Amino acid sequence: MKDEYDFSKMKSRKNPYASKLKKPVTMRLGEDVISYFKDMAEESGVPYQSLINLYLRDCVATHRKIDMTWNA
Repeated sequence: MKDEYDFSKMKSRKNPYASKLKKPVTMRLGEDVISYFKDMAEESGVPYQSLINLYLRDCVATHRKIDMTWNA
């Protein structure tokens, strides 16, 4: 193995899987929701957006449904 490699002549190319990893979206979330995940992010050392993504991914994996019935 060489001690040094010359990458200056190497052609770069985009990662073909990068577009499939995550898609940027705009969402309006309540301040209390953002605060909740930011506090949890500080405790765990994981960025709050990643925590939100993990939570939503868990909802998808467990087929969790929201109860939208209203009390009269």
